[in-house]
This record gives sequence, C-alpha cells and structure tokens, in this order.
Amino acid sequence: MLMDFTDVSLVGLRVVREIAERGTFSAAATALGYTQSAVSRQVAAVERAAGMELFERRHDGAVPTPACRLVLRRAAVVLDEIDAADRELRGLPVSTGTVRLGAFPSAGAVLLPTALSDLRRTHPGITVHTRDGGTPALVRALRAGTLDLAVLASAPPFRPPDNDSPALVVRVLAERNLCVAVSTAHPLASDEVVTVTDLRGQRWITGRPDGDGTPLGVWPGLAERPEIHHVARDWQARLGLVAADCGITTVPALLVPALPPGVRALRVVGEPEERRRLVIAHLPHTLSDATTRVTEALRAAAARLGGDRD
Repeated sequence: MLMDFTDVSLVGLRVVREIAERGTFSAAATALGYTQSAVSRQVAAVERAAGMELFERRHDGAVPTPACRLVLRRAAVVLDEIDAADRELRGLPVSTGTVRLGAFPSAGAVLLPTALSDLRRTHPGITVHTRDGGTPALVRALRAGTLDLAVLASAPPFRPPDNDSPALVVRVLAERNLCVAVSTAHPLASDEVVTVTDLRGQRWITGRPDGDGTPLGVWPGLAERPEIHHVARDWQARLGLVAADCGITTVPALLVPALPPGVRALRVVGEPEERRRLVIAHLPHTLSDATTRVTEALRAAAARLGGDRD
C-alpha cells in the first residue's frame, strides 16, 4: 500500500488509533472529546490519503481492515516519537525503556505487583505503565499500538485471542486448575477438596457473562441450572460477598494468595477438570529489551506464585 504521510495529520492518526482500540466511532469521539462528525471527517481524510477504507463499518462497531492495521503499525512509531518530543519540550522527563502493559483485572491483585516489584529491584531504569481490561479491549489496544504487552486469561479450548492477521504471538505463563471460593463458615469449608456433585444446589455469586453467555463465577461443568443470588462485575466485590457467606464463586488459582479474610479456596476433583491458562500476548515483531525484561519478570512471578493446588 502506498501512502503519502505528508497528507495525513497527527490528529487523523490519533483518531484512527482510538477507533481501533475502542471499537466504535462514538466511543473514540467521547474519549478524545470530539464530535462524532469530526471523528468521521478525520477518518475520511486518512482513508483518502491511503486510497482505501481503514474500517469495516458494522452495526456493532468498526473493525480495522488489514490496511488499517498496517497504518497503525507504522503510525505507532511516529506518534510515540511526537509524544516524547512534546514531553521534552515541556520540560517533562522522557522515559527510556517504557513498556505499556495491559492485563485482565484479577492479574492486578497478585501477578503484576509481584512482577513489577521484582523489576524495580533488577531493572530500575524500566518504566511500566499498566491498565486493566477485558480480553477484547486489550487485544484491540495491542493492534492499535497503544499496548506493548497484554496478560490475558484463557479457557479451553484455548483458542487464539482473535482471528485477525498477523496473528498475535501468545506465550503461556502458567496453567492451573480453577478453584471454588467459599466462606470459612460454609459447610464445604471443612474440607480442602470438593467434587462437582458437592457444587450442585449451591448459591452462586457471578460476574458478567463471557463470550458464550456462561455467567463468570459459576462452575463451568455444573450439570444443572445455577441458582444465582448475586451479580457483581468486580472480583473483589464477589469475594466480599463470599466472605459474608452470601454464596460461592469460582476463582483462578492466581488469586488464591490474595483472598480476603474469611474466604477459602477449594480444589474441585473429578470430571470435568477445568484448566485455565495465563498467557502474554504481543504483536509479531522483535521486542525491545525493556519489553523482554518485563516479559521475563511476569514469567518468573507466575512461576514463583506456585503451581496447581492438586
């Protein structure tokens, strides 16, 4: 694709990046403080310069085309350098070795603090900026060039995070069994393990449904319609309800060290076994030294936090 960057404004490139990350023109307009018509005009200008469409307009959002992903890969370098120049001109510190890291929310409870604490001791010159989000949002940010790395949770059958091209590089940090969190006052808390049969008839505390509509927090292999008593998007809120003995919920092994007082994690034995992977994803390009060091710190932290509880 031939593109004359002299005809493209930095504003236009930022708008394109924001749409690619947020998934809709309206969300990008809100984030940038623009009107939706202004956003559309900026996209149209970049598309004219590119000579092709950058987004596939759908009823549920805007999907970046292969041309858009190419533009974003090249534009990321330009925008990052401009941002660095702006900070330097304003007398602000220009970080060297900066890594932008995204992670699913519960990773911020144990994994990120452990890895970043280690990194400060071993490589104090590396600056890491973090943000949390669900898998779709983090993957869009990777493709938009606003994240360098993303820590994601993956469930069987362990498909790629998306089907776009080029395929993201995905490496497994850890693979562990899913657990069930119960109050220390709950009858099940007298044992360290439970069976799937023990989970029948329990009151469940769930989060938002995942991609196939299954409520997060209910044991996936439960052979009955779950009795859901509470729904809370935040995992800390769910665990607070568990501590108050308002019900039970599933919890990844990664979170076990961060369980609040009054909550126990139980292993579930028998079929079906529920495995969960912790993975790190990035675009298929050579990682900077700083990004490689962050990856290594995350891998070491995941290993030190322990293996399966079975």
